[in-house]
Amino acid sequence: MMKKCLIGLIFICSVANAQDTSIEKKVDALLEKMTLQEKVGQLNQYSGNLLTGPASNQKTNLQEDIKNGWVGSMLNVKGVKNTRAVQEIAMQSRLKIPLLFGLDVIHGYETIFPIPLAEAASWDMDAIKSGAQVAAKEAASKGIHWTFAPMVDIARDPRWGRIMEGAGEDPYLGSLIAKARVKGFQGDKLGDTLSIMACAKHFAAYGAAIAGRDYNAVDMSDVELWQTYLPPFKAAAEAGVATFMNSFNTLNGIPASGNDYLQRTILKGKWGFKGFVVSDWNSIGEMIKWGYAKDTADAALKAITAGSDMDMEGHNYRKKLVQLVNEKKVDIKLVDDAVRRILYKKFELGLFDNPYRFSDSTREVRVINDPNNRAIAREMARKSIVLLKNENELLPLTQNNRTIALIGPLVKAKRDMAGSWTVNTDSTNMVSLYEGLMARRGSNELLYAKGGTVPKTTDDEINEAVVVANKADVVVLAVGETYDMSGESKSRADIHLPGDQEKLFAALQQTGKPIVVVVMAGRSLIFNTIANKAISILYTWWLGSEAGNAIADVLYGDYNPAGKLPITFPRSMGQIPIYYSHLSTGRAYENQKSKLYLSSYIDEENTPRYAFGYGLSYTNFQYSDLQLSDSTMNEKDSIVVSFKLTNIGKYAGEEVAQLYLRNEVASIARPVKELKDFVKVKLNVGESKEISFIINKEKLSFYNRKLEWGTEPGRFQLMIGTASDSILLKSSFQLVK
Repeated sequence: MMKKCLIGLIFICSVANAQDTSIEKKVDALLEKMTLQEKVGQLNQYSGNLLTGPASNQKTNLQEDIKNGWVGSMLNVKGVKNTRAVQEIAMQSRLKIPLLFGLDVIHGYETIFPIPLAEAASWDMDAIKSGAQVAAKEAASKGIHWTFAPMVDIARDPRWGRIMEGAGEDPYLGSLIAKARVKGFQGDKLGDTLSIMACAKHFAAYGAAIAGRDYNAVDMSDVELWQTYLPPFKAAAEAGVATFMNSFNTLNGIPASGNDYLQRTILKGKWGFKGFVVSDWNSIGEMIKWGYAKDTADAALKAITAGSDMDMEGHNYRKKLVQLVNEKKVDIKLVDDAVRRILYKKFELGLFDNPYRFSDSTREVRVINDPNNRAIAREMARKSIVLLKNENELLPLTQNNRTIALIGPLVKAKRDMAGSWTVNTDSTNMVSLYEGLMARRGSNELLYAKGGTVPKTTDDEINEAVVVANKADVVVLAVGETYDMSGESKSRADIHLPGDQEKLFAALQQTGKPIVVVVMAGRSLIFNTIANKAISILYTWWLGSEAGNAIADVLYGDYNPAGKLPITFPRSMGQIPIYYSHLSTGRAYENQKSKLYLSSYIDEENTPRYAFGYGLSYTNFQYSDLQLSDSTMNEKDSIVVSFKLTNIGKYAGEEVAQLYLRNEVASIARPVKELKDFVKVKLNVGESKEISFIINKEKLSFYNRKLEWGTEPGRFQLMIGTASDSILLKSSFQLVK
């Protein structure tokens, strides 16, 4: 049997290598036929939202450029009819090189899934992969070849609006999610008309923008870059991601679009990346404003030299690259390498065989109307909800809660449930919280008061809400951010729950009615009054098309929440940035009586409001019987860690058991703890399972000050628990040489 498997594997590899060689020969043959102008044309991408609609001065000559073969890719052209029409223009070119159609399919196309940060709270790689598969299938049916996702930036500052696009603060969790999303978008092989090319962005360290302000500079050590911010990108590359996108920020003074260390040395050098790199929107031209390039020609020179293959909406390559080559300032080999990478992907997608293979109107209708898409979105939304608080077991709601008062500015919100970055802006099919609960309980048992808007609530609106609350058995209060308060260009200097929403909560609390607070947002928010005084809190993020149904499922216990926070929630603005895997210090504060001369605040706690990995369930889990297969290991060995997990509560439920390690002494200071493994387990009432983790060389390795990846002998603390600040089992072991 083993011999047959080995033969099969060899055969598959041989076929793949033959296909690679065949494509390479086709690319080389085509490259020989191309003029310099046509080569440079492949390196340009333009937005086509005006191409298929009213003309504008900026787009007047675009159709002619496409016809001449001077455009390699279009973005924002969507739908079978439009993509086919534009591709037909490209087929009039001399060499008939097809266009790539790209689009920001970040968390769904027609069917909107939870925002990526919410999906990360599921800690469920299969579910995340399935969500990306549905998004890819719908996008591909609309004629799209390429999405600018996943965003794999590590983000530890919730003021940064784009935190909603990523997987949170942890490189280990972020790396697994990066792989899941790449596999979901791309499938097993490029060229399947139910999948699309993925794009790992933003390369690199964009999530560390100073002050959490979008498009800002980034300044960090090489160790921090390699240890924290590069791992998810490396994971995406290893998963076979087709493309990378560089970022708007500088990294230690060098704009990413012109950063040869990132693109040449690391990505295309050390990692051997064979795909191509696209700039972010005019990020090449913006190097002029950074003061790194003196003009358009200089920007084009530095970008192509550094390894940026495609210029998105910058016009830098189009205007200057031919001239730079002719003047011998740019080696033609750099241009050829970039063109070769782009053409290779077009061949892989099968576009040279059939330029219209993704533009099938019959498939478009069938895929978009597939009811399974909504079912998968609903399941993903339920898995993304995090239960932050549940005193007196108020949740799940029961039939005894006969009359429910739905109060809050987001109760009937529909567009806000989609969050930022949605392709389909038609919100009529979005399920609001009100609609979800009405479907679950019926309108006769629901009362409603808006209680104001997100930015402002009047006294009259609060008084009306109080009157309605007094008529109910329980209040469900929906608060949070509107969709336009998180996302690109939506950085906030103050991330407190906006407006007077906590004032509304305080007034409702005076009624004495039990209140379930549902917080809808694109980032971690600060809401101390609610956190301190609410009985039950659900953090639902922005959950997409099936938001209302998913929240109703959780409120009534049709689904037992199992989400865990992928980011740390601060108590106050002054704690930001705050994350669990920080370094210790020579004067660490560990709840001593005095804070003087220790690393602490005199007016605030060091601890977060809610820690990374935190999330409750309607049931309870017991951790016991920790065992290690050995107390020492070397690099060639491994240690098996096992323990028993038991559901000791009243409901079946899922638990995310988390393994953290700490290297006590090393050649550089190491974090107080790092997530190194986890498992999501479903247990029935009273059921127990033995859980095992394997500790090997990979889990103990890190980048030292020479940026060498490896281990160092020493003692390691082992911690297992239900959150980064809730460690229930501890042990230690020794790594020896």
